[in-house]
Amino acid sequence: MSGTVSLQPTAIPIVDFACFGDGTSPEAIDIGKQLVQACREIGFAYISNTGIPQAEVDSMFEWSRRLFSLPIETKLLAPHPAEGWKHRGYSGVGREQVSQMVFDPTQLAAIRKQTPDFKESFDIGRDDCPRMSNVWLPEHVLPGFREAATSFYDTCRLFEIEKLLPALSLGLELPGGGEFLGKYHQEAENHLRLLHYPAAPAEVFARGEKGRVGAHTDYATGTILFQDDVPGLEVESPFGSGNFVVASPIPGTVVFNIGDFLMRWSNDTLKSTLHRVCAPRNDGKSGMIKERFSIPYFMSSDRDLLIDCLPGCWDEHRPKKYEPVTAGEYIDMRLDATYR
Repeated sequence: MSGTVSLQPTAIPIVDFACFGDGTSPEAIDIGKQLVQACREIGFAYISNTGIPQAEVDSMFEWSRRLFSLPIETKLLAPHPAEGWKHRGYSGVGREQVSQMVFDPTQLAAIRKQTPDFKESFDIGRDDCPRMSNVWLPEHVLPGFREAATSFYDTCRLFEIEKLLPALSLGLELPGGGEFLGKYHQEAENHLRLLHYPAAPAEVFARGEKGRVGAHTDYATGTILFQDDVPGLEVESPFGSGNFVVASPIPGTVVFNIGDFLMRWSNDTLKSTLHRVCAPRNDGKSGMIKERFSIPYFMSSDRDLLIDCLPGCWDEHRPKKYEPVTAGEYIDMRLDATYR
Protein backbone atom coordinates (compact mmCIF):
# COMPACT_ATOMS: atom_id res chain seq x y z
CA MET A 1 0.00 0.00 0.00
CA SER A 2 1.14 3.53 -0.65
CA GLY A 3 2.42 5.72 2.16
CA THR A 4 0.28 7.52 4.66
CA VAL A 5 -0.33 11.19 3.96
CA SER A 6 -1.43 13.82 6.43
CA LEU A 7 -5.11 14.67 6.54
CA GLN A 8 -6.70 17.89 7.67
CA PRO A 9 -9.50 17.06 10.15
CA THR A 10 -12.17 18.53 7.88
CA ALA A 11 -11.28 16.10 5.04
CA ILE A 12 -13.50 13.58 6.82
CA PRO A 13 -16.77 15.49 7.19
CA ILE A 14 -17.91 16.72 10.59
CA VAL A 15 -21.68 16.27 10.90
CA ASP A 16 -23.20 18.44 13.62
CA PHE A 17 -26.16 16.79 15.40
CA ALA A 18 -26.99 19.86 17.53
CA CYS A 19 -30.32 20.47 15.78
CA PHE A 20 -31.37 16.85 15.28
CA GLY A 21 -33.99 17.02 18.04
CA ASP A 22 -36.57 14.25 17.80
CA GLY A 23 -35.71 13.54 14.17
CA THR A 24 -38.84 15.04 12.61
CA SER A 25 -37.68 18.54 11.61
CA PRO A 26 -36.27 19.74 8.28
CA GLU A 27 -32.97 20.26 10.12
CA ALA A 28 -32.94 16.58 11.13
CA ILE A 29 -33.55 15.50 7.54
CA ASP A 30 -30.65 17.69 6.40
CA ILE A 31 -28.38 16.18 9.06
CA GLY A 32 -29.35 12.70 7.85
CA LYS A 33 -28.51 13.64 4.28
CA GLN A 34 -25.12 15.01 5.34
CA LEU A 35 -24.35 11.80 7.22
CA VAL A 36 -25.41 9.54 4.35
CA GLN A 37 -23.40 11.58 1.85
CA ALA A 38 -20.29 11.09 3.98
CA CYS A 39 -21.06 7.37 4.21
CA ARG A 40 -21.57 7.09 0.45
CA GLU A 41 -18.31 8.82 -0.36
CA ILE A 42 -15.93 7.93 2.48
CA GLY A 43 -17.72 5.57 4.87
CA PHE A 44 -16.53 7.68 7.82
CA ALA A 45 -17.69 10.86 9.55
CA TYR A 46 -16.94 12.78 12.70
CA ILE A 47 -20.12 13.55 14.66
CA SER A 48 -20.31 16.52 17.02
CA ASN A 49 -22.99 17.44 19.57
CA THR A 50 -24.08 13.85 20.08
CA GLY A 51 -25.66 14.61 23.44
CA ILE A 52 -23.32 12.11 25.12
CA PRO A 53 -21.90 14.01 28.13
CA GLN A 54 -18.15 14.57 27.84
CA ALA A 55 -17.80 13.94 31.56
CA GLU A 56 -19.19 10.44 31.05
CA VAL A 57 -16.76 9.79 28.19
CA ASP A 58 -13.82 11.03 30.27
CA SER A 59 -14.92 8.85 33.18
CA MET A 60 -15.08 5.75 30.98
CA PHE A 61 -11.55 6.39 29.73
CA GLU A 62 -10.38 6.65 33.33
CA TRP A 63 -12.03 3.32 34.14
CA SER A 64 -10.29 1.83 31.12
CA ARG A 65 -6.90 3.06 32.33
CA ARG A 66 -7.53 1.58 35.75
CA LEU A 67 -8.63 -1.73 34.26
CA PHE A 68 -5.62 -2.18 32.01
CA SER A 69 -3.17 -1.13 34.72
CA LEU A 70 -4.15 -4.22 36.73
CA PRO A 71 -1.73 -7.17 36.78
CA ILE A 72 -2.23 -9.62 33.93
CA GLU A 73 -3.21 -12.43 36.30
CA THR A 74 -5.96 -10.20 37.69
CA LYS A 75 -7.30 -9.25 34.27
CA LEU A 76 -7.41 -12.94 33.36
CA LEU A 77 -10.00 -13.47 36.08
CA ALA A 78 -12.42 -12.34 33.34
CA PRO A 79 -11.09 -14.25 30.29
CA HIS A 80 -12.53 -13.96 26.79
CA PRO A 81 -14.21 -17.31 25.97
CA ALA A 82 -12.48 -19.64 23.53
CA GLU A 83 -15.17 -19.11 20.87
CA GLY A 84 -14.36 -16.08 18.71
CA TRP A 85 -18.01 -15.05 18.38
CA LYS A 86 -18.38 -14.73 22.17
CA HIS A 87 -17.06 -11.19 22.33
CA ARG A 88 -16.95 -10.75 26.09
CA GLY A 89 -14.30 -10.30 28.76
CA TYR A 90 -10.56 -9.71 28.62
CA SER A 91 -8.23 -10.51 25.71
CA GLY A 92 -4.52 -10.10 26.29
CA VAL A 93 -1.86 -8.84 23.91
CA GLY A 94 -1.50 -11.24 20.98
CA ARG A 95 -4.85 -12.96 21.44
CA GLU A 96 -6.43 -11.30 18.42
CA GLN A 97 -5.22 -11.10 14.84
CA VAL A 98 -7.45 -9.13 12.50
CA SER A 99 -8.13 -10.88 9.20
CA GLN A 100 -9.87 -9.27 6.26
CA MET A 101 -12.45 -11.52 4.60
CA VAL A 102 -10.38 -14.71 5.05
CA PHE A 103 -12.20 -17.82 6.24
CA ASP A 104 -10.16 -20.78 4.96
CA PRO A 105 -8.55 -22.53 7.98
CA THR A 106 -5.17 -22.93 6.25
CA GLN A 107 -5.01 -19.28 5.25
CA LEU A 108 -6.12 -18.18 8.73
CA ALA A 109 -3.36 -20.29 10.32
CA ALA A 110 -0.78 -18.55 8.11
CA ILE A 111 -2.11 -15.11 9.02
CA ARG A 112 -1.98 -15.94 12.73
CA LYS A 113 1.74 -16.71 12.45
CA GLN A 114 2.31 -13.09 11.49
CA THR A 115 2.79 -10.29 14.00
CA PRO A 116 -0.32 -10.29 16.22
CA ASP A 117 -2.14 -7.09 17.05
CA PHE A 118 -0.23 -5.35 19.86
CA LYS A 119 -3.24 -4.46 21.97
CA GLU A 120 -5.39 -5.73 24.81
CA SER A 121 -9.15 -5.38 25.11
CA PHE A 122 -12.18 -5.88 27.30
CA ASP A 123 -15.57 -6.56 25.70
CA ILE A 124 -18.96 -5.78 27.22
CA GLY A 125 -22.48 -6.40 25.95
CA ARG A 126 -26.04 -6.02 27.15
CA ASP A 127 -26.06 -7.29 30.71
CA ASP A 128 -29.30 -9.26 30.25
CA CYS A 129 -28.48 -10.86 26.89
CA PRO A 130 -29.79 -14.46 27.00
CA ARG A 131 -27.42 -15.76 24.31
CA MET A 132 -24.17 -14.39 25.61
CA SER A 133 -23.43 -13.42 29.20
CA ASN A 134 -20.94 -10.75 30.14
CA VAL A 135 -17.69 -11.87 31.74
CA TRP A 136 -16.90 -9.54 34.63
CA LEU A 137 -14.02 -9.20 37.03
CA PRO A 138 -14.96 -9.97 40.63
CA GLU A 139 -16.47 -6.78 42.06
CA HIS A 140 -13.84 -6.41 44.78
CA VAL A 141 -11.05 -6.29 42.17
CA LEU A 142 -12.28 -3.05 40.58
CA PRO A 143 -15.28 -1.79 42.56
CA GLY A 144 -17.74 0.23 40.46
CA PHE A 145 -16.35 -0.84 37.08
CA ARG A 146 -19.28 -3.05 36.14
CA GLU A 147 -21.82 -0.34 36.95
CA ALA A 148 -19.88 2.34 35.05
CA ALA A 149 -19.35 0.15 31.96
CA THR A 150 -23.00 -0.91 31.86
CA SER A 151 -24.13 2.71 32.18
CA PHE A 152 -21.84 3.80 29.34
CA TYR A 153 -23.11 0.97 27.14
CA ASP A 154 -26.66 2.22 27.78
CA THR A 155 -25.60 5.79 26.90
CA CYS A 156 -24.20 4.64 23.56
CA ARG A 157 -27.33 2.59 22.91
CA LEU A 158 -29.51 5.66 23.51
CA PHE A 159 -27.58 7.70 20.95
CA GLU A 160 -27.75 4.82 18.48
CA ILE A 161 -31.50 4.33 18.68
CA GLU A 162 -32.63 7.95 19.17
CA LYS A 163 -30.31 9.78 16.77
CA LEU A 164 -27.86 7.74 14.71
CA LEU A 165 -30.13 5.11 13.17
CA PRO A 166 -32.92 7.67 12.58
CA ALA A 167 -30.42 9.97 10.83
CA LEU A 168 -29.28 7.15 8.53
CA SER A 169 -32.91 6.21 7.82
CA LEU A 170 -33.77 9.81 6.95
CA GLY A 171 -30.70 10.27 4.79
CA LEU A 172 -31.45 7.10 2.83
CA GLU A 173 -35.13 8.17 2.50
CA LEU A 174 -36.30 4.80 3.81
CA PRO A 175 -40.01 4.12 4.35
CA GLY A 176 -41.37 5.30 7.69
CA GLY A 177 -39.05 8.26 8.04
CA GLY A 178 -36.49 7.87 10.79
CA GLU A 179 -37.93 4.67 12.25
CA PHE A 180 -36.94 2.12 9.60
CA LEU A 181 -33.49 0.95 10.72
CA GLY A 182 -34.40 1.07 14.40
CA LYS A 183 -36.98 -1.66 13.84
CA TYR A 184 -34.14 -4.01 12.88
CA HIS A 185 -32.07 -3.13 15.96
CA GLN A 186 -34.47 -3.88 18.82
CA GLU A 187 -32.48 -6.61 20.57
CA ALA A 188 -29.47 -4.37 21.25
CA GLU A 189 -27.02 -7.24 20.84
CA ASN A 190 -24.18 -4.78 20.43
CA HIS A 191 -20.85 -4.63 22.15
CA LEU A 192 -18.67 -2.02 23.79
CA ARG A 193 -14.94 -2.59 23.63
CA LEU A 194 -12.30 -0.98 25.81
CA LEU A 195 -8.98 -0.97 23.94
CA HIS A 196 -5.45 -0.35 25.16
CA TYR A 197 -2.44 -0.16 22.86
CA PRO A 198 0.59 -0.37 25.19
CA ALA A 199 3.60 1.90 24.87
CA ALA A 200 6.64 0.31 23.22
CA PRO A 201 10.01 1.35 21.79
CA ALA A 202 9.65 3.07 18.42
CA GLU A 203 12.22 0.76 16.87
CA VAL A 204 10.11 -2.38 17.31
CA PHE A 205 7.31 -0.77 15.29
CA ALA A 206 9.79 0.48 12.68
CA ARG A 207 11.19 -3.06 12.26
CA GLY A 208 7.71 -4.54 11.95
CA GLU A 209 8.07 -6.64 15.12
CA LYS A 210 4.91 -5.12 16.55
CA GLY A 211 1.79 -3.62 15.01
CA ARG A 212 -1.32 -2.09 16.51
CA VAL A 213 -4.17 -3.14 14.19
CA GLY A 214 -3.80 -4.01 10.53
CA ALA A 215 -6.09 -2.78 7.77
CA HIS A 216 -9.61 -4.15 8.16
CA THR A 217 -13.27 -3.27 7.92
CA ASP A 218 -15.82 -3.62 10.72
CA TYR A 219 -18.38 -6.38 10.45
CA ALA A 220 -21.82 -5.21 11.44
CA THR A 221 -24.08 -2.18 10.99
CA GLY A 222 -21.60 0.45 12.09
CA THR A 223 -19.24 1.63 14.79
CA ILE A 224 -19.08 4.65 17.08
CA LEU A 225 -15.50 5.33 18.19
CA PHE A 226 -14.29 7.40 21.12
CA GLN A 227 -10.57 8.28 20.95
CA ASP A 228 -8.12 9.69 23.46
CA ASP A 229 -5.67 12.38 22.31
CA VAL A 230 -3.07 9.97 20.89
CA PRO A 231 -3.24 9.65 17.08
CA GLY A 232 -3.20 6.33 15.30
CA LEU A 233 -6.43 5.81 13.36
CA GLU A 234 -5.91 5.84 9.59
CA VAL A 235 -8.62 5.54 6.93
CA GLU A 236 -8.34 4.45 3.31
CA SER A 237 -9.04 7.44 1.07
CA PRO A 238 -10.20 7.54 -1.64
CA PHE A 239 -12.22 4.36 -1.12
CA GLY A 240 -10.49 1.37 -2.69
CA SER A 241 -7.29 3.30 -3.47
CA GLY A 242 -4.95 1.58 -1.01
CA ASN A 243 -3.86 5.00 0.24
CA PHE A 244 -4.36 5.76 3.94
CA VAL A 245 -4.86 9.12 5.60
CA VAL A 246 -4.71 10.07 9.28
CA ALA A 247 -8.03 10.52 11.12
CA SER A 248 -6.79 12.65 14.01
CA PRO A 249 -8.77 12.88 17.26
CA ILE A 250 -11.01 15.98 17.35
CA PRO A 251 -12.12 17.00 20.85
CA GLY A 252 -15.87 16.85 21.38
CA THR A 253 -16.56 14.44 18.52
CA VAL A 254 -17.00 10.73 17.95
CA VAL A 255 -16.00 8.91 14.79
CA PHE A 256 -18.68 6.91 13.00
CA ASN A 257 -18.08 4.36 10.27
CA ILE A 258 -20.20 1.97 8.23
CA GLY A 259 -19.75 -1.79 8.73
CA ASP A 260 -19.69 -4.56 6.12
CA PHE A 261 -23.18 -5.75 6.94
CA LEU A 262 -24.77 -2.35 6.28
CA MET A 263 -22.73 -1.96 3.11
CA ARG A 264 -24.12 -5.29 1.92
CA TRP A 265 -27.63 -4.37 3.13
CA SER A 266 -27.47 -1.11 1.15
CA ASN A 267 -26.29 -2.87 -2.01
CA ASP A 268 -22.90 -1.15 -1.63
CA THR A 269 -24.53 2.29 -1.54
CA LEU A 270 -22.84 3.00 1.79
CA LYS A 271 -19.13 2.24 2.04
CA SER A 272 -17.46 0.03 4.65
CA THR A 273 -13.96 1.44 4.44
CA LEU A 274 -10.63 -0.13 5.32
CA HIS A 275 -9.00 1.43 8.36
CA ARG A 276 -6.12 0.59 10.65
CA VAL A 277 -4.37 1.74 13.81
CA CYS A 278 -0.70 2.57 13.42
CA ALA A 279 1.90 3.76 15.89
CA PRO A 280 2.15 7.55 15.66
CA ARG A 281 5.48 9.05 14.67
CA ASN A 282 8.17 9.02 17.31
CA ASP A 283 8.71 12.48 18.77
CA GLY A 284 12.44 11.79 18.83
CA LYS A 285 12.76 12.52 22.53
CA SER A 286 11.98 9.40 24.51
CA GLY A 287 12.33 6.74 21.82
CA MET A 288 8.97 5.39 22.96
CA ILE A 289 5.62 5.31 21.21
CA LYS A 290 2.89 6.47 23.59
CA GLU A 291 0.14 4.17 24.75
CA ARG A 292 -3.29 4.77 23.21
CA PHE A 293 -6.79 4.15 24.54
CA SER A 294 -9.97 4.01 22.49
CA ILE A 295 -13.54 2.82 23.00
CA PRO A 296 -15.52 1.52 20.02
CA TYR A 297 -19.23 0.67 20.28
CA PHE A 298 -20.21 -1.87 17.63
CA MET A 299 -23.86 -1.93 16.50
CA SER A 300 -25.55 -5.03 15.11
CA SER A 301 -29.01 -5.65 13.72
CA ASP A 302 -31.23 -8.32 15.28
CA ARG A 303 -29.41 -11.56 14.57
CA ASP A 304 -32.35 -13.77 13.49
CA LEU A 305 -34.06 -11.35 11.10
CA LEU A 306 -33.52 -12.13 7.43
CA ILE A 307 -32.05 -9.02 5.81
CA ASP A 308 -32.70 -8.21 2.15
CA CYS A 309 -31.60 -5.16 0.17
CA LEU A 310 -32.80 -1.82 1.58
CA PRO A 311 -35.65 -0.10 -0.29
CA GLY A 312 -34.36 2.50 -2.72
CA CYS A 313 -30.93 0.85 -3.00
CA TRP A 314 -31.79 -1.28 -6.02
CA ASP A 315 -33.82 -1.11 -9.23
CA GLU A 316 -33.82 -2.61 -12.72
CA HIS A 317 -30.66 -0.69 -13.59
CA ARG A 318 -28.95 -1.51 -10.27
CA PRO A 319 -29.92 -5.08 -9.39
CA LYS A 320 -29.41 -6.67 -5.98
CA LYS A 321 -25.84 -7.92 -5.56
CA TYR A 322 -26.37 -10.18 -2.54
CA GLU A 323 -28.62 -12.96 -1.33
CA PRO A 324 -30.65 -12.36 1.86
CA VAL A 325 -28.79 -13.30 5.05
CA THR A 326 -29.26 -13.00 8.80
CA ALA A 327 -26.93 -10.77 10.79
CA GLY A 328 -26.18 -13.64 13.15
CA GLU A 329 -24.83 -15.94 10.45
CA TYR A 330 -22.70 -13.20 8.94
CA ILE A 331 -21.22 -11.73 12.13
CA ASP A 332 -20.39 -15.10 13.73
CA MET A 333 -18.51 -16.17 10.61
CA ARG A 334 -16.41 -13.00 10.70
CA LEU A 335 -15.69 -13.14 14.43
CA ASP A 336 -14.59 -16.78 14.38
CA ALA A 337 -11.97 -15.84 11.79
CA THR A 338 -10.47 -13.21 14.11
CA TYR A 339 -9.51 -15.16 17.23
CA ARG A 340 -6.62 -17.51 17.84
